[in-house]
Amino acid sequence: MVVHLEQLRALWGEPIAAASQPDAPIASIATDSRAALEGCLFVPLLGERYDGHQFLPQVLPRAAAAIAQADRVDAAALARLAEQHRCPLWLVPDSLQAYQDLARLWRRNLDLPVVAVTGSAGKTTTRELIRSALAALGPVVASSGNENNDIGAPLTVLRAGPQTAALVVEMGMRGLGEIERLSRLAEPDVAVITLIGTAHIGRLGSREAIARAKTEIVTALRPEGLVVIPAGDPLLEHALAQRWNGRVRRVALADEIASFPQDLPPADLIAHWQQDPAEVAGSEGLGVLQFSTGPALALPLAGRHNARNLLLTVAVAEELGVARAALAALAVAVPGGRSRRHRIAGVEVLDETYNASPEAMLAALDLLAGTAAPRRFAVLGTMQELGDLSLELHRQVGERAALHGAAGRLDGLVIVDAAEPGRALEQGVGASLARMQRVDTPQQALEPLLAWLQPGDALLLKASRSVALEQLLPLLQERLG
Repeated sequence: MVVHLEQLRALWGEPIAAASQPDAPIASIATDSRAALEGCLFVPLLGERYDGHQFLPQVLPRAAAAIAQADRVDAAALARLAEQHRCPLWLVPDSLQAYQDLARLWRRNLDLPVVAVTGSAGKTTTRELIRSALAALGPVVASSGNENNDIGAPLTVLRAGPQTAALVVEMGMRGLGEIERLSRLAEPDVAVITLIGTAHIGRLGSREAIARAKTEIVTALRPEGLVVIPAGDPLLEHALAQRWNGRVRRVALADEIASFPQDLPPADLIAHWQQDPAEVAGSEGLGVLQFSTGPALALPLAGRHNARNLLLTVAVAEELGVARAALAALAVAVPGGRSRRHRIAGVEVLDETYNASPEAMLAALDLLAGTAAPRRFAVLGTMQELGDLSLELHRQVGERAALHGAAGRLDGLVIVDAAEPGRALEQGVGASLARMQRVDTPQQALEPLLAWLQPGDALLLKASRSVALEQLLPLLQERLG
């Protein structure tokens, strides 16, 4: 992909330094001064611990063009240096906004479908499922790691090029307005909302506000575009109706439909989720989706929540021309700490250590309860950014653990937190588990696990990122293995 100086002039006016060529092409965008900058437009960004503007004197002799935030530089001195090297330089009010403007310009030069994905839980897994599904179209560029914010989403867009067949952009948020900005730079053709939950409720105050924030994803959705959502959520339906009157495809698992409010639009893509699909090739015991017509699809990841994520993916794939039969053998590599399974000394460890919302915590407990292991144990840490609802939501997680314990599907629990949320979780469990212990740190969770675990057991590890529960994995490997 190439951007020309005349396009940049349309964005920011005339540069304060002249170019060496009247319309030198820009082949790429760089934010790292250590990169190869020949043919690049350099964008200095501001971080909590760095300021890219300090590297402009070293960048201008090498870059094809550059921008600078006006209040971060000595404009006259920088203009002289840029003129000396014949490097066109623009002064802008906000370098991050300029970066996002560039991403939008880049996107408009791309002839490919763009899929945007957001939701309170499951957005990274769904992003990876969609990435895999759209590989049938050709090379796919998708967000990686934490590229779902004001800096990461533009970076994802800017990685796409002429050979890219599809672009998948994950959109996270910490408050109102962020997803709207990301939608404007990506201008998606398909928007996916995985669910409306309680993640970040401490920041936004209510699920209604979360629904408003998540539905910002349709702000710049192409008029002929499609929104894909789970059916049966009144909050999501209401918030979406305030912003979008175009096409919507609703998906549902068949056994959930009876619980949906009758006044909501019905699902138009429905599948039966089977947990024990031994007869389906490639299922590996992870479950399958059975449709009224067409082939069954094996789940690449276990659990009801991942069955729903796969159903969202099917809707996206079919919208973009990928036949359902082409999804029969999806291979998904999710980032560490999400839907990972390890075998340590005969113990199956379900690694969900990356992060946790209440909905994801409940889904993980249900997943553990559904495993075929003779005994099941869990280590649960606390969840963050839940505000005034924190204690109640932790108590609800404890109540779900108690439910599984009473049914013989959970044999022991370690809670990693000595503060109020951990106590609330413990209160929710009550006396339903004979084996339960609350500790201060992930390292302290090791002692009860060593006393309880035997080969053949299943163990779930789940907590918010700040708990650092992944530190328990090498200790288990060392002591059990």
